[in-house]
Amino acid sequence: MKKNKFVNYNKILSSNISPSISIIAPAYNESLNIIENVRSLLSSHYANYDVIIVNDGSKDDSLEKLILAYSLIPVDFLINEQIPTQPLRNGIYKSTNPAFEKLIVVDKENGGKADALNMGLNISTNKYVACIDVDCLLIEDALLKLVKPFLETTDRDVIAAGGVIRIANSCVIKQGKLLDVNLPEKMLEKGQILEYLRAFLLGRMAWSRLNGLLVISGAFGLFDKKIAIEVGGYDTNTVGEDMEIIVRMRRYMEEKKLKYKVAYIPDPLCWTEAPDNYKIFISQRNRWTRGTIETLRKHRKIGFNRKYSSMGTLSYPYWFLFERMAPIVEVLGVIYFSYLIFHNQVRWDYTIAFILLAYLFTVLFSIAAIISEELTYHQYKKKGTGFKMIMIAFLEPFVIHPFILYAAIVGNKDYYFNKKKKWGAMTRKGMAKA
Repeated sequence: MKKNKFVNYNKILSSNISPSISIIAPAYNESLNIIENVRSLLSSHYANYDVIIVNDGSKDDSLEKLILAYSLIPVDFLINEQIPTQPLRNGIYKSTNPAFEKLIVVDKENGGKADALNMGLNISTNKYVACIDVDCLLIEDALLKLVKPFLETTDRDVIAAGGVIRIANSCVIKQGKLLDVNLPEKMLEKGQILEYLRAFLLGRMAWSRLNGLLVISGAFGLFDKKIAIEVGGYDTNTVGEDMEIIVRMRRYMEEKKLKYKVAYIPDPLCWTEAPDNYKIFISQRNRWTRGTIETLRKHRKIGFNRKYSSMGTLSYPYWFLFERMAPIVEVLGVIYFSYLIFHNQVRWDYTIAFILLAYLFTVLFSIAAIISEELTYHQYKKKGTGFKMIMIAFLEPFVIHPFILYAAIVGNKDYYFNKKKKWGAMTRKGMAKA
């Protein structure tokens, strides 16, 4: 925040030589959110950008709504097919209204999110691409802030950058703008807010300082298009394409012995709708687990390999031990502890002290994230919100974590024994109604 005081964002905004950016937003059956969120993308405070909406074979009326709302007509458009993708369905559309001249809508056959992003990479003519979920709400100055690491780093190439993702459930959103931030009523939604604060405000900020980030959230990230295309674009055979492409881009830079950086800024840039029931929540975390396993397994050559510098000796081992193996170790620990109880082999004084220490450490880490939020961006301004979040910090290990653990174990099972299982459903209610 101190560094931001010395940045004149108006100069970036008004400059005609600001780096050119294409916002790529894949859309599949996003009829509830599509109009509001495209409006928010077109409202970005930036000089040199366009918006590419890739309708990935939607079965609802997403395309029809876009055509009506933005006066779209089919156009002839030259596609530089550097990455193979599914073919076009109805073609490419642009608006007859000059107010929407930055908008490009692509209608293609369904191929999944990664395939849709690759189509966007082929169509984009700009230097950088900002990949975003179309169900996310982009803050107006998000591009201005996220392009900053690319401008201020001169001793190495910034290949990707990400920022804070926030949860929009229960917030007031109208015409693509965030008007009021509210704390949701459901325990699950509040637990995810706390989880996002820990992950984005503390965890990823620290990994960025170590240049050890292995993932930029698929909800919103900015990439060097040239490097993304050189590594082959997004992998269509994984459900964790956001993590996999970062690892592949970093691996490419390491093998070429090029100086690089994956940047991260703590500014709240993007708001997304989170699962509000346990079925969808478990499905989402199941997919995250499978994506992590796929990426780590595909790039296992990196692991514990000094040739890949800190990525091989620090980042990969951490992800393998504390993300990949942690749920398995935890379940095995519970099973073994149950065995010890059954055979009356437990020293309860040590056991209770250890469990209490682990629990309080978890709570302390969550409270540190809450305090960081309160002292910095303070998005949740309603009276009593901080107290409610602290209560969630004490309850989360009992009411949220067991479901995360269950989803991770099921994700492991599905990865090894259910090869046909892919994304899983994520039912949206629409952020304007959140």
